Amino acid sequence: MTIGSMDRARELEVFCAVADGGSFSAAGRRLSLTPSAVSRTLDRIEARLGARLLLRSTRALTLTSEGQAYLSAGRRILADLDEAEEAIADQASPRGRIRVSAAVSHGRFCIVPLLGEFVRRFPNIIVDVNLSDGIVDVAAGQADVAVRGGPLADSALTARRLSENGRTIVASPSYLARWGVPERPEDLHNHNCLNFSFRRAEPVWPFRRDGTDYALKVRGAIEANSGETLGQLALDGIGIARVGNFGLGDAIAEGRLVPLLESFNPGDKEVFHAVFIGGANMPARVRVFVDYLVERMDDSARKTSPRVR
Repeated sequence: MTIGSMDRARELEVFCAVADGGSFSAAGRRLSLTPSAVSRTLDRIEARLGARLLLRSTRALTLTSEGQAYLSAGRRILADLDEAEEAIADQASPRGRIRVSAAVSHGRFCIVPLLGEFVRRFPNIIVDVNLSDGIVDVAAGQADVAVRGGPLADSALTARRLSENGRTIVASPSYLARWGVPERPEDLHNHNCLNFSFRRAEPVWPFRRDGTDYALKVRGAIEANSGETLGQLALDGIGIARVGNFGLGDAIAEGRLVPLLESFNPGDKEVFHAVFIGGANMPARVRVFVDYLVERMDDSARKTSPRVR
């Protein structure tokens, strides 16, 4: 950019400030200039353009038609300059708000515990977390990053693999004392099996016997859309639940939940991905957040995350 171009950018800023403020003194206060300096700048612009941009009177300043056109173009140019500078600054030091969506249980146990270190690393980024078991539309701008478990639908979005998680069937000692310990999967027909209420979740639990996988239909008195809720119901002795391992560690280690039918566990895993709009124009704040999740969400991170209480 030449010196003349730099001067003209400053002149545009002065002219827009005059139009916004309605007077030379208001523009001067905004830009730390004297009213006479503002007036001289306007005179230079009009002399260079050969057109009157402002009609001056003792009471008011009025834009001419040429002034209106110059103001519209000037605002657009200044906005483009601001956007370019913000983009470069964002790459050098990521900043701004990032909206993150995650399921309630997985978010609470696996995402939220990682945020403290992230904001210490990137103090200019604001993380706006939404924990919900509903599906948000990332492509429609409802979130910048969504952490999703299970198979992904085909879309134009970018996905990066974060982690995988197994499931365990559990019940509390008090429940088992009242109703007995199931020794084989078919015994679950005589138990209160707590299930997910998702439409995509069939009321069946997978098992493996003699190397063959099969599904067993189960029934229970309570359904919920949250694994954390099902885990809490199991802790309260209400029934038997099959929930993600990320929220079970301490409860099992402390004897508050008992793993069941482990010899029939098929070892199925739910894979979690970060889903976002990728491409060359992806904001740096999104890139560093996804990179951070990939870095931290491994087996060791999940094992040390907070557990069901």
